Amino acid sequence: MKNVLITGASRGIGAACAKKFAEKGFRVLANYHASPERAKALCASLQNLGQEAIAFGADVSDSCQVRQMFESIENRFGGVDILINNAGIAQQKLFTDITEQDWDRMFGVNIKGMYLCCRQALPYMIHKKSGSIVNLSSMWGITGASCEVHYSASKAAVIGFTRALAKEVGPSGIRVNCVAPGAVDTDMNATLTEEDLALLREETPLGAIGKPEEIAESVFFLATDLSRFTTGQILSPNGGLVI
Repeated sequence: MKNVLITGASRGIGAACAKKFAEKGFRVLANYHASPERAKALCASLQNLGQEAIAFGADVSDSCQVRQMFESIENRFGGVDILINNAGIAQQKLFTDITEQDWDRMFGVNIKGMYLCCRQALPYMIHKKSGSIVNLSSMWGITGASCEVHYSASKAAVIGFTRALAKEVGPSGIRVNCVAPGAVDTDMNATLTEEDLALLREETPLGAIGKPEEIAESVFFLATDLSRFTTGQILSPNGGLVI
């Protein structure tokens, strides 16, 4: 049985990915930070369906916590075959209002967290000469968003990280890809008003807001042998808002 570690798996896209991989027979290692109850309830629900799912707590921006999480996984299950770097934060602010603390926290979670998890996962993958990593970016990492400069910059960095790492570890049989979703119905977008959502739908060619399950399909495709000849690519399921 292959092990898939999904960071930020307690809700939204992460939880949808956990369900998708569990349904397909993978052992799900669900990382959480601020929502232990949600993560453990998710794993319990999957276990009740006969799937193997275990919750692991860690702040991905903290190198000690990440190392301890991977050590626990390795001691119990050998290592991580598939890594989904989903954990992320967002914030809307005028650039002139962004504090240094805002900036550091944004990059700490969205970039450093991805770096730390990849750093821990890769030795096992390189030893096996196989593995797959999928990083979660955003369509705003492609185009940039007003009042989200630090978020857009961090998500653009995810794309550059993905392309560079794919070139470096490809000879070791490891694929690295990226999903850059558009507007999705998750807690991260819960602050949007009905008027905001209606405007997004109107501007989107497919006339809809994405669902976490739809993004999970893209993640699963890139993470598994369904895309065995694909690496260093950016897939952006955004309803046509960014083309």
